[in-house]
Amino acid sequence: MKTKILLAAFVSTFMIHQSTFAQGALTPPGAPAPTMKSLAQIEPRTPISAAPYFILTPGSYYLTGNLTVSNSGAIGIFTNNVALDLNGFTISSTTASAVSSAFSAILLNGQCVNVSIYNGHISSGATNTAGGYGGSGFASGILGTSVANVRVKDVSIFGVLSNGIYISTANSSVVVSCTVNVAGRYGIVADSVSNSGAQNCGLTGIYAGNASNCTGSSGGNGDGIDASIANNCNGSSVSGIGLHAFDVATGCAGYSSSGTGLSAFIANCCRGTTGLFGTTSSLSVTHNVNSF
Repeated sequence: MKTKILLAAFVSTFMIHQSTFAQGALTPPGAPAPTMKSLAQIEPRTPISAAPYFILTPGSYYLTGNLTVSNSGAIGIFTNNVALDLNGFTISSTTASAVSSAFSAILLNGQCVNVSIYNGHISSGATNTAGGYGGSGFASGILGTSVANVRVKDVSIFGVLSNGIYISTANSSVVVSCTVNVAGRYGIVADSVSNSGAQNCGLTGIYAGNASNCTGSSGGNGDGIDASIANNCNGSSVSGIGLHAFDVATGCAGYSSSGTGLSAFIANCCRGTTGLFGTTSSLSVTHNVNSF
């Protein structure tokens, strides 16, 4: 009897304890909210899927596929603070005759500031026939003559009628790891050019304030490389100067078929040759330092 009384008291106490500390409903109020940010929140970007396309608002833009135009330029940038990711794709043109700079793959209009263009290709149909440049496609690859703080990286350009990359030699314009092959005028023009090459150009291959680890060639009477300071560069020309350093050339080589191989104010560890297969030494140096 005593045991039954104790058991009843325990059960009564347990039931009181349970009702005192009730936990409420077990059904959740709703689906759990996401805890990770979307890509659009981390880096809002605007897709470009067709051309011609005009960038009028600052921001980040990217190609979603290859672009082709038939009678126009492809992308116009009309504002500051723009990042354009070509995303590994190609911009091409079948324009029969690119008659003006408006027929450029990427045109930076006016005095654009703080623009970066990177990671892709520009393909056009211009060719060099015995020193004459003609054919279909773009007038220029990337053109911006009055811009500032512009950076172009990892872009290849082929077969343009005028300039490959032309972004002024002032105002902190930078070209890194780019290539140009076949340009009717200049290959690459910028304040700083590094680890880049411009071949088969009608005028000068590379024209820069500072050029390093570059190769440039002129298919006519222009210079292979023109720079204030040139380091570890190689330039060649048919009848112009292979490599011309207005100030200092270090570790450079220049070749010209019938002109001057290398010309510099100061040359250090440089070599200049001319003639068939570079058989004749050709240096024009004001202060020659350990060069031959």
